[in-house]
Amino acid sequence: MNNFTNFKVYKDGQILVTEIFRLTRKFSKEFNFLSDQINRSALSIVLNIAEGSGKNSDKDFNRYVKNALGSATELSAAIETAHNLELLTKEELEKTELAINSIIKQLGGFSKYLSKNISD
Repeated sequence: MNNFTNFKVYKDGQILVTEIFRLTRKFSKEFNFLSDQINRSALSIVLNIAEGSGKNSDKDFNRYVKNALGSATELSAAIETAHNLELLTKEELEKTELAINSIIKQLGGFSKYLSKNISD
């Protein structure tokens, strides 16, 4: 089992979750549906890393890393939607997208690393 709390992508994901929750807290109640979806996708990134690290094989772990990657790309789309609805400023969008893109790159690299260790 891996100690997921030592992974840089997990640490960066925790920072992102905190920032996302701070941003969505200011959304009006009219947009609770979008706030909830954004929060769930951000949280899903770190939860998938944690859950996957407890699996017995790199193949299983990689499936969760790929799920985290899917959540990160979903988050990116949802953040763009929030900006288009004028719920986020351009600066908030750009800062958040930088963090999301960094996590996407890390997860992609992590997945490639895990794939190399899979023997089929």
